[in-house]
Amino acid sequence: MAVGNVGFATRSQTSATSGFKTFLGRYFYFCMALLIAGLSVWGFSQTVDTRLLHAKPPRPLLLWFHGAAFSAWIVLFIAQSALVRVRKVSVHRTLGWFGAALAATMVASSFRVSVVMVRFDRTALGKDVSSFLSVLWCDMIIFGACMALAIYFRKRPEYHRRLVFMASCQLMQAAFVRFHYIGDHDLPYPALDVLIVAGMLRDLVVDGRVNRVYLCVLPPMIVLQSWATYLARVNPSWWRAATHAILGW
Repeated sequence: MAVGNVGFATRSQTSATSGFKTFLGRYFYFCMALLIAGLSVWGFSQTVDTRLLHAKPPRPLLLWFHGAAFSAWIVLFIAQSALVRVRKVSVHRTLGWFGAALAATMVASSFRVSVVMVRFDRTALGKDVSSFLSVLWCDMIIFGACMALAIYFRKRPEYHRRLVFMASCQLMQAAFVRFHYIGDHDLPYPALDVLIVAGMLRDLVVDGRVNRVYLCVLPPMIVLQSWATYLARVNPSWWRAATHAILGW
C-alpha cells in the first residue's frame, strides 16, 4: 500500500511538472504580454490624472501622439502573442510588418519627443531634467536594436519572439519609474530586467537551457542601462554641456 502511494505521488508530481512545462511553453509570452499591459496601466495611472489631462499649461500635442504609439505597441504585443497561440501564423506575419513600421515610428519620434518635453519642463515648469535624456535615449536605442534584430531573425521564431519580448520589456522603464519606491531608488532598470530573467527561467524549465539570445543581448543591455543611469543621476559636466547644446540652452 505504501509503495502504491509513493508511486501515485510520484506520477502526480510528474504530471504536475509536465503540465507546468506545457503551460510555460505555450502561454508564457502571452501571459507576459498581459502582465506588461497591466503594469503599464498601473504605473501610468500614478501620473495620468487631472494634472495631465487638464494641465495648465497644456502638454505639447506631440506627447499625446507618443502615448498613443506606445499604447498601440502594447496592444499589438498582446495580439501577436495571441495569434501565435491560436496558430494564426499568416495573420501574425502580416501584422508583423505593421509592428515593424510602428516600432520604427516609435524610435524616430521618441528622440524628438524627449527633446520637446525636456524643453517644456524647463520653460513651462521651471525644471531642468536634461540629464534624464540619457535614460530616454537608452530606452530607444535598446528597443530599436532589439526590434531590428527581431526583424532580421523573423524566420527564426526562437530568436524573434525573445527579441520582441526583450524590446517590450525595455519599454517598461517608463512605467516602473512611476512606481514611487522603484522610481525613487533607481530601480526601473533592475525591475524590467527581472521580467527578462523570467524569460530565461522559462527557457530553463521548458528547454533545459537558456536561449543564446538572452546570453548575447542582456549583458550589453545592462551595461547601457547602467551607463544611462549614471549620466542621469551624476550628470557629469561633459554630459551637462552636451545636453544643453542639443537643447539649445
